[in-house]
Amino acid sequence: MENSSKQWRFEGNKRLNSASAISVRGVLDLVIGNLSTDDLRPTIPLGNGDPSQFACFRTSTTAEEAIVDAVHSAKYNGYAPTVGVLSARRAIANYLNRDLPYKLSAGDIYVTSGCLQAIEVALAAINRPGANILLPRPGFTFYESRAAYEHLQVRHFDLLPARGWEVDVDAIEALADDNTVAIVIINPGNPCGSVYSYDHLKMVAETARKLGILVIADEVYGHLTFGSAPFVPMGIFGSIVPVLSLGSISKRWVVPGWRLGWLVTSDPNGILQKSGIVESITGFLNISTDPATFIQGAIPQILENTKDDFFSKVIVTLKEAADKCFDGIREVPCLTCPKKPEGSMFVMVKLNVSLLEDISDDLDFCMKLAKEESVIIVPAGMAFGMKNWLRITFACEISALEDGLRRIKAFHQRHVRKQ
Repeated sequence: MENSSKQWRFEGNKRLNSASAISVRGVLDLVIGNLSTDDLRPTIPLGNGDPSQFACFRTSTTAEEAIVDAVHSAKYNGYAPTVGVLSARRAIANYLNRDLPYKLSAGDIYVTSGCLQAIEVALAAINRPGANILLPRPGFTFYESRAAYEHLQVRHFDLLPARGWEVDVDAIEALADDNTVAIVIINPGNPCGSVYSYDHLKMVAETARKLGILVIADEVYGHLTFGSAPFVPMGIFGSIVPVLSLGSISKRWVVPGWRLGWLVTSDPNGILQKSGIVESITGFLNISTDPATFIQGAIPQILENTKDDFFSKVIVTLKEAADKCFDGIREVPCLTCPKKPEGSMFVMVKLNVSLLEDISDDLDFCMKLAKEESVIIVPAGMAFGMKNWLRITFACEISALEDGLRRIKAFHQRHVRKQ
């Protein structure tokens, strides 16, 4: 036996523990831990934005065949260049150029291991001692987790539910100071399901230019819109303000497990090059992992050959599910949805705990819902800084969504406060 008096000089990295505590994964793990093993019904996963497990969201055969062709070619068995396979970078540039008033080149594209790594690269590249970044509230919590790990200070600006979750632009100038380096815009919105107009995004770009900061545009849900507003990429305003555009094939092609994303310098004026940001991006990629080479090799075929009917089917499925979700929420008295989702895979819902007995807040609601009804949703207080709000994903089979909404309604009826 080891001598218990021996003093070892190593210990766990507590910084990782504190950073992961504010991640959606960490919150979901907490909720999932309350599932009852006595409930034989299938668990309804309305918490995570991964519909790939459902047959109605299967990816295109073009994408599947592209992977097979890349493997069989035997051209992509080795290491990839630091910034990505050249053919993949060209294909991504051509794909994004369809929506831009200027032309990106392969040199503007950095291939990453999903959009999460693109976020890591962006935050590391802009960080410096004392720097702070403006994040939306509610927003995707990985930004906060990664900022905490990077010792990058965070300041929050509100998204306004009464205005369709638009950015509170007036508040941005009051938040920023000489150490502010960037603002994050997530469009289409996670967790809100919002889609921003051209005019609103231009206003954000002009505000960022006035402050002398760049925009990190998280567009992982790009083109997944099904309301009246079309998707407008932030890169359109690259001549007004430098933009780091982040994206991936994870959501539009419904393949989050393939881990293929990109970071793009949408900056026709070359400001990011002059300021050293481009050099920092390459420096980070030199000391980090790469996406699988054969998936990079498949990207040209995936981006160029996927038919519009595949995308249309996904949009129709999402719209039907969003409508069902919105209507179902309206039948639960303790829940209120201020804005019908128009994009992404999520909706934010206000929880009125005053109508319920034995429910103290959104976390308590979600944990008891998991235990009693085997339905998983995200408490937005812990996950997104919005106490007594919930994030629900509607990206699943309609039958599963309807079952989940019935169980939520039954949960409400069981816990409703007696008059």
